[in-house]
Order: sequence, then structure tokens, then C-alpha cells
Amino acid sequence: MLTDTTAPVVLDRREGPYGEVVLRRHGELLQIIANGCFLMDTSDGRSERLLVDAARDALDDRPAPSVLIGGLGVGFSLAHAAADPRWGRVTVVEREAAIIDWHREGPLAELSRAALADSRTRILHTDLVTYVSEGAEPGGGPAETYDALCLDIDNGPDWTVTEGNNSLYSPAGLAACKARLSPGGVLAVWSAKPSSTFDDALRNAGFRQVTTQEIPVARGVPDVVHLGVRAA
Repeated sequence: MLTDTTAPVVLDRREGPYGEVVLRRHGELLQIIANGCFLMDTSDGRSERLLVDAARDALDDRPAPSVLIGGLGVGFSLAHAAADPRWGRVTVVEREAAIIDWHREGPLAELSRAALADSRTRILHTDLVTYVSEGAEPGGGPAETYDALCLDIDNGPDWTVTEGNNSLYSPAGLAACKARLSPGGVLAVWSAKPSSTFDDALRNAGFRQVTTQEIPVARGVPDVVHLGVRAA
């Protein structure tokens, strides 16, 4: 039992191919830190849930749509998608083996246990940028397409966790995202702040019905979800 809730306590720290990733507890919260950059914690989850719901609501009435979630994080998006019976298939791409371990057998398992046990769910241990851009699945086979891509691997298109992620929001990266979508599919991108230039980038990449949904926060600018629809 923790008696000091004023200072974070490191639960695990690992060095991986993309640098250091840390799981720590701060009071009742679990936090993920990558290369010294705060990514997310278990304090709320409203914006992560909106990311999934906004993509679902922008779809037509196709049966059992599939969703690709980019970034496992603390598991809010995965748990929310798996709790929704409308999704027919839920795939999560996560590049950090440590984060996957924390969900399968570590402190984050409480948040994702039911979702990971769901037969519709699969976790792919690979880099999202590579996965989206390559024309094959890990281990071989043709590239799968999805009805929705829900991307939450950075603090936003203008604030990436690692430099290599910049390419995901470039014209080539957005074209790759569009190629991974079925006709009429939805791209949803989470951001810690609005980006008018990214909305323009989505339109220039051929996405339609480009919108931005805001999630109010206690202080500062709102979190947002950028949305675009691939032409049918």
C-alpha cells in the first residue's frame, strides 16, 4: 500500500528500440512516459473513448465494421471498442513490448483483461507507421483493410513522440492510411490540441467530411479528434 502519493513511483523501466519507456504510479494513477515525455495516464479516458466513438458514428450502417487502433497506451480505446458490440473486429498495433506486457500480466491488466479475452481482439507488436505503409501483414500475407483507423500514438500531428512518426501525417503517410481503409472508411486522429494545418492535409489527401471534435479539459486548450472519410 502506497503511503506517499505526492511523488511518482516507477513500477517498470525498459530500454527498447525507440528509447526508454516507463510505467509509474502517482497516487492512484498509472502513467506512461516515453523518453521523458508524458504520454498518458489513467485519470480520465474521455478523449480516448471519443476517438473510437467518433470513428464509429462517422461510418455508414455497414454490419460488424473493423477498427484498427494505433497505440495501446493505458488501454482506454481498446477497452471501449471491445465493450461495443457493433465492432466486428478490433486490432491494436503497439510497438513497445513493455506496454503489451503491462497489459497482459502487469498493472494495466485490470483495464484491458476483458478486452484481451474477447475473440474479436488481436494485438500486433509492430510499429504503426511501418504497418500502415507496408503492403503486407506481419509474418506475410496481403495487407488487411479496415473500416476505421483510430490513431493515438503521439500528442498530435504537430507533437510527435519520436521523429520517425512525422511521416505518418505527411502526404505519403495519409495516402497509406487511406489505402488501409475500405471505401467509406474513417480516419480518426487524436491530438492534444487542434491543428488547422492537419485538417488541410486531410483534405489535400482526398479525405472528405473533414471535421474536428473537441474534448474540453480542465485547463488549457481542448483535446481534439480529427476526422476524415475515404470516398466510397
